[in-house]
Amino acid sequence: MSQRVFVFDTTLRDGEQSPGVRLSLPEKLEIGHQLVRLGVDIIEAGFPISSPGDFESVHTLATELKGVTVCGLTRARQKDIEVAAEALQPAERRRIHTGL
Repeated sequence: MSQRVFVFDTTLRDGEQSPGVRLSLPEKLEIGHQLVRLGVDIIEAGFPISSPGDFESVHTLATELKGVTVCGLTRARQKDIEVAAEALQPAERRRIHTGL
């Protein structure tokens, strides 16, 4: 039986929660492309409902990144999930990560 480890990276979402860190959209794209080159399987791109800027970042990453699953974080609220689904629509592969 073969087994596979999937790499789920939260740098683009969780990294901004570090004191003093604020990534611009071009920086997020650069990091996202590097994560794809590294072979990361799933990139958690942000929390789309948290702000218009985060929605835009997730949507842009979902549009630009190829060969990777792009993920958006949500709370267990219908509106959160709907907004994340909209932001992730252009992704080749998309995932919604819901925290309870």
